Amino acid sequence: MTFPALNPTSRQFSPGDWPVKTYKAQSGAEVRILYGNRRTEMKLELTYDNITDTQANQFLTHFDSVLGTFQTFVLSSAAKIGWGSTASSIDVSTGANWRYASEPQITAIRPGISSVRVNLIGVL
Repeated sequence: MTFPALNPTSRQFSPGDWPVKTYKAQSGAEVRILYGNRRTEMKLELTYDNITDTQANQFLTHFDSVLGTFQTFVLSSAAKIGWGSTASSIDVSTGANWRYASEPQITAIRPGISSVRVNLIGVL
């Protein structure tokens, strides 16, 4: 099952960092080693305000289909709509996917209307 193709009302993105290991000598000298050529630990929080309960249920269905935080998936292009820069700048490196950092948080606004917050992590 694919990630729900809904446009988020807000998004918060953290670009992550390259995998670096730092070694320090007693003298204070420092050696840094780069262990890859792609950023890791990218974080994306998507908020979907005032959507129908049926649309909110799509997130629960998707969460179940990827076994919660276990499996990875490709993010729908709808999740990037509204980003002022190129949509690829909020995507993980080539060949990588996303996984849930935690379960979707659903807030009932009124009967039939909910808001959903989804926290994702970019993985290689």
